[in-house]
Amino acid sequence: MPDHFKKRPIEPVPLKNVLTQVLASCRRNADMELARVWDHWDAVVGSVVAENAQPAAFKGRILIVHATGSVWVHQLQFMKEGILQKLNQALGKPLLEEIRFKIGPLR
Repeated sequence: MPDHFKKRPIEPVPLKNVLTQVLASCRRNADMELARVWDHWDAVVGSVVAENAQPAAFKGRILIVHATGSVWVHQLQFMKEGILQKLNQALGKPLLEEIRFKIGPLR
């Protein structure tokens, strides 16, 4: 059998390294930066709001936030501009254009 068909021993690679490479190849840098919203959410909105509303997903530059009920969705609408401004400030640049609130499960 020719040498180029012989199996070479493969060194184990940590799964974290593989996933990081795969995600980096699939997502734009802006998407990776947006994922930092989860790191900043509790500090930006405070503990009471964080217990009742959490980031759920992104649609482009729109953040979708799940809340525990309609009262919280309504309250968050009044807080929306302040939250948006503080999140963009925490992210270091204006990555988010809008926030939409809906009733849904919290993480």
